[in-house]
Amino acid sequence: MTVTPLRSAVVASVSVEPEWPSWLAARLPSGWRADEWDPIQALFTADPGNPATSVFVCSVASCTTHVASNGSRCDACKKARYLLGNPADFDTTHTPDPSRRRPNASLNAAMPGVSQFSLAGVSPAVRQELLYGLQLRDDAGISLVPQRVRRIVAGLPTGLGSLLDLDASFSSSLPAAASGVLNGVLLHVRRARVEFEGADPTSGDVWECALIGLTAGRGRRYAAVHGDIDFRPVRQRWLRELVKEYGRTARPNVMDLRQTVYAAAIASSALACRPHGDEPERLAMADMNAVVDMFRITKRPEDGHDYSTSHRRALLRHWRTFLEYARQAGMMDHVPGGFAVNPRFHSIAAVEVTEDDLGRAIPEHVIAQLDAHLDLLGTSTGYASGGWSAADFARMYQVVYAVLRDTGRRPGEITSLRRDCLERVDGKPTLIYDNHKRRRHGRRLPISESTAHLIETWQKELDALPAVPACAQWLFPSPGQRNRPRRGHLNASQFCNRIFRNWIDELIPDLVDDRLDEDGAPLAYDRTQVVPYGFRHAYAQRYADAGTRPDVLRELMDHRSLDVTMGYYKVSLSRKQRPCERSRHSPSTGTEQTADSEIPSPTKWKASGSPTAAAPSRATSRPAAGIAAFASSAPDATSTAPIPPTSPPWNSRSRTCAPTRKPPSRWRPQTGSYVISTTRSAPTRGRPTRCGGSSTPCPPSSGPPSNPPPASCVRPVRQRPSSLCRR
Repeated sequence: MTVTPLRSAVVASVSVEPEWPSWLAARLPSGWRADEWDPIQALFTADPGNPATSVFVCSVASCTTHVASNGSRCDACKKARYLLGNPADFDTTHTPDPSRRRPNASLNAAMPGVSQFSLAGVSPAVRQELLYGLQLRDDAGISLVPQRVRRIVAGLPTGLGSLLDLDASFSSSLPAAASGVLNGVLLHVRRARVEFEGADPTSGDVWECALIGLTAGRGRRYAAVHGDIDFRPVRQRWLRELVKEYGRTARPNVMDLRQTVYAAAIASSALACRPHGDEPERLAMADMNAVVDMFRITKRPEDGHDYSTSHRRALLRHWRTFLEYARQAGMMDHVPGGFAVNPRFHSIAAVEVTEDDLGRAIPEHVIAQLDAHLDLLGTSTGYASGGWSAADFARMYQVVYAVLRDTGRRPGEITSLRRDCLERVDGKPTLIYDNHKRRRHGRRLPISESTAHLIETWQKELDALPAVPACAQWLFPSPGQRNRPRRGHLNASQFCNRIFRNWIDELIPDLVDDRLDEDGAPLAYDRTQVVPYGFRHAYAQRYADAGTRPDVLRELMDHRSLDVTMGYYKVSLSRKQRPCERSRHSPSTGTEQTADSEIPSPTKWKASGSPTAAAPSRATSRPAAGIAAFASSAPDATSTAPIPPTSPPWNSRSRTCAPTRKPPSRWRPQTGSYVISTTRSAPTRGRPTRCGGSSTPCPPSSGPPSNPPPASCVRPVRQRPSSLCRR
């Protein structure tokens, strides 16, 4: 980060104000690092036992020199190892020369040791500014590295009155690690200077994010340190001041505030074309209609392309949230009530998605290409920390990807897995995870043996790596940062936004679709569609295509609502065609049906001496229409196969029994007689009614039909009035 002067809140030089050092000193605790900081000599001596201080011993067994990171070597040992040809047993066999090494600590403040830094040679203002910034970095959990502070102090210009007087090129001349420490200290000092002078960093039309103290975004607890928020695109002065007041009082995060400002700029462009856009007391609903119309047609300013419907609706939502807050806070009392967003009239209709669109699921052929380049994941950085090499971190990222792909969990649920996340229930592997979104912890998910073997292999590799005490309980320990100690588990945003994104965008050479262009060559797949959350949709789509019942899939996805689960997958065109294929073709032999069939396949019934006929499954279909036609002779007494009723031919259904409003009933016994129920067909006029389209008239109601069904088809049911055939 380049050190630039503050816009209007801080003057160019503060070295002439004696109140400034004392004002900072009053805000420093008297007991800050009492075991390490000597305020009399202005000397800091690091304690290797303090976890907030990044001081470790060189990895060479016979070397006692302090280093900044665990498992690393001091500069002298690095040089000696290089001159010897990098032998494998260097750490155990090399004997360093103590006389050629700088001591870790020195009693002379003018010549501090390796783990020391002295502030005796700087001005009182610079000393207090450095201590103030280091103290706030301690509160933020950032470890202190004495070597970096000593490098900053050694490069300060002689006679410097304040750190705020440094030239912008000074920070860039330092090593990257020391420059980061200086920029962090300067950030706190600049904020303190604004408070000291009583200036308001939100008074202008351009706000510097580093000074206003807003959080960076949703789910990010740290304050934003980069970028500006420009209110100048809002043309109307009254609307611009209203949005600024919203930012001061509501204090949203920086990302939401930027979206609100952009939404206000869209509304401002619409109001600029209205006759009373600069007069808020004369605005009406017609003006709001024009504003919402502008949201419907707004385009991206970078390339002029249309925004997606979801993005336009999000911008309109920010605009509505801003207006509702301003109205309730009394900031819009001078604006008529008609100038408001009415959800009934002011909305943007959602664009209906194509039915056969598989949504956000990553296609299986794309996942296969990602698996083929899995060895490239995590190789975009050479970061090493705590005895872990860059290859060790890359291996961890590859395991995260594989578990994410196979289990369909959210990225944060995978990165926060514990070491004991795997157990076996009845000999089958089960994954234990925490559903952070719905605050349901200890959830269990059945997984495959291959996924379980992958996790068990990584657990063994993790045990062989150097232990990190603050990360001992996590399956994927945090890699930490160059200026922060390793604690906790891997952050989901770090994996998704950096490691995974670099892999997809930069490292994988080709990613093709299954479609072809005009020349027959495969088209390039849109890499922006490959996101870690897409594996969750692919997981749901994979199980849905395999025929998993929706209620079972809801449990696998850990949803409470079935509607939410059904939004994660689509019924593919091939699954829609299966019922049509069954209805237009003759059924296959046997009663077996596929697991993924939405409509059970027809079943073939067969009896001795009678033809076969297809009957729908009773579980999902209604009774067959028409009167059952049976064989003219009773089945053999030894026959055990049931003979169900068969549907009459399509051309005979016009001569069925008279219709009835009650549903057709089955054959049932009634005191020694049988009653036939009728179907709902149009009555036949002018001709006798026949049963089943045959030439025999309907039997009289006083007696059973000539050929009653066999005993195996008779099912006793509850007595209720039956419908008799009419002549």
